[in-house]
Amino acid sequence: MNSKATIYTSPMTYRIAPSILSADFARLGEELSHVIAAGCDWIHFDVMDNHYVPNLTFGPMICGALKPHAKTAGGVAVPIDVHLMVQPVDALASAFADAGADLISFHPDASGHVHRSIQAIKAKGCKAGLVFNPAEPLDVLDWVIDDIDLILIMSVNPGFGGQSFIDSALRKIEDVRRRITACGKDIRLEVDGGVKVDNIRRVADAGADTFVAGSAIFGQPDYKSVVDAMRLALGTAA
Repeated sequence: MNSKATIYTSPMTYRIAPSILSADFARLGEELSHVIAAGCDWIHFDVMDNHYVPNLTFGPMICGALKPHAKTAGGVAVPIDVHLMVQPVDALASAFADAGADLISFHPDASGHVHRSIQAIKAKGCKAGLVFNPAEPLDVLDWVIDDIDLILIMSVNPGFGGQSFIDSALRKIEDVRRRITACGKDIRLEVDGGVKVDNIRRVADAGADTFVAGSAIFGQPDYKSVVDAMRLALGTAA
């Protein structure tokens, strides 16, 4: 389907989730406070193991250390959204759950038993999600969509920040949105990779409701102006 043919209007609130992969690692606690003050909704952790993807980032100890910083000035908790680019999945998912993650997503091809990994995450009290790479089929959703809370579409190849958006991801977002609508469950549709002010509206029109942004936010001198511009593009500016 031509992505221009489908314009999706979300009945849910949009979520902006800055990826700390692009933050200043020397002052991560401050960085979380700044993006939350700028109006961001979730904090996104891109966890890479130098095995499933060619990069190494951070582990559960960093999540645990940052958990107290993931709150608004008024003390309201801001969800920690963990995207595991690791293989195997289960042990590290359990460790991140113990460290304070609220949502944990993983790549189905990195798990020996996808349904079991989903069950293990949910048994820890976290919401569970699946992540799909740009050229990866969605077939596994036929069997587990009723069991998950989030679907994350990669609009770049996983492993590094700062990449350009892959336009074919729009068709995959549309496909996933149709599946979510058909199943009738409240499932977040998140997109990660190359999302910026100038394309976030197209991504939303395709069906996404949650947007990961790394360098688009952390690479700018004024985080709030970027977040405000994104919300304006989405039609949700205050």
